[in-house]
Amino acid sequence: MEKFLADFQQTFIDAERWKALISGLGVTLKITFLALILGVVLGVVVAFVRSSHDELEIQHKKNNVLNVLNAICQVYLTIIRGTPVMVQLLIMYFVIMASSTNTTLVATLTFGINSGAYVAEIIRSGIMAVDKGQTEAGRSLGLSYVQTMSHIVIPQAIKNILPALGNEFIALLKETSIVNIIGMKDITKWAMNVQGRTYQAFMPFLGIAAIYLILVLGLTKLVALMERRLNPDVESDKQRNRDKH
Repeated sequence: MEKFLADFQQTFIDAERWKALISGLGVTLKITFLALILGVVLGVVVAFVRSSHDELEIQHKKNNVLNVLNAICQVYLTIIRGTPVMVQLLIMYFVIMASSTNTTLVATLTFGINSGAYVAEIIRSGIMAVDKGQTEAGRSLGLSYVQTMSHIVIPQAIKNILPALGNEFIALLKETSIVNIIGMKDITKWAMNVQGRTYQAFMPFLGIAAIYLILVLGLTKLVALMERRLNPDVESDKQRNRDKH
């Protein structure tokens, strides 16, 4: 116990290393939040393009502009989902944005573009899972395709894809742990620096593992709460079952 407390003191208290930890946590959360926004926006756009293209194919209609956009989206999805995120980060940092010193922008673009590919397929699968009768009903009421999607289809799809989106957001949070390879001082970099100065690996890496675990548990709880809000009938059924027992 005394050794544990001594290691804790050396890792977090001495030289006020906890301040650097807080700063690193801020970097991690900032990159995650910004990449999350970019990923959702990009994912919605790509999913909308691909779903619209699939809808036209079902109706045996053609749209040259949509065909080109769908082809671009397919190339994007193939490349991003087929290559490791670390490689993408290195290419973005050393090749595409080699002249930029803004590592936050580099990391945000990399993780946002990467996450967008997965979010797009999650949203697209949710849209395709909604009964076609819902779309036909919206169109029969005089709604345009965009209005039908935004007011009828997408709200129903969100209920189905929320768990998968939650898992993608959690994966995004954990993936940001590699930003230290481009010099960003996140919590992983903090742990590596502490280990290099104290020659103690157990406490700093155990500490950041605990931080990630707490963040993931918090996100999981938040997603579960959102699920209950979007599916009140499910929560009501659970409550009725508890009352019976």
